[in-house]
Amino acid sequence: MTIDRYLKLALIGTAAGLFSGLFGVGGGTVIVPLLVLWLGYREHEATGTSLAAIVVIAAVAAASQGAYGNVRVAQSMLIGVPAIGGVLLGTALQQRLPARTISLLFAAALVGTAVDLVLR
Repeated sequence: MTIDRYLKLALIGTAAGLFSGLFGVGGGTVIVPLLVLWLGYREHEATGTSLAAIVVIAAVAAASQGAYGNVRVAQSMLIGVPAIGGVLLGTALQQRLPARTISLLFAAALVGTAVDLVLR
């Protein structure tokens, strides 16, 4: 791997960490698109790589937010535990969809979220 590639990965990680700490997002909205656009990852590889990185990012972000008293542990478990089923379903579905379909669905989700945020 070239130094340029290492630097791009480090920049992607820094941006994801910043967005994660600031907005509670980072993996899907930052890592996946940049891995695809900057480094030529396929959608499936970018998603899997992002999810692996999110384990580390989320742990540090949750601990940092917890230090500020911003974490409601019981509610996070009520969200997180059922999300496991969603992860299994989403992963199985993703493996059956073409990369282009995944990209379009992802773009639609981002646009929908952006419109909702602007209209609030």
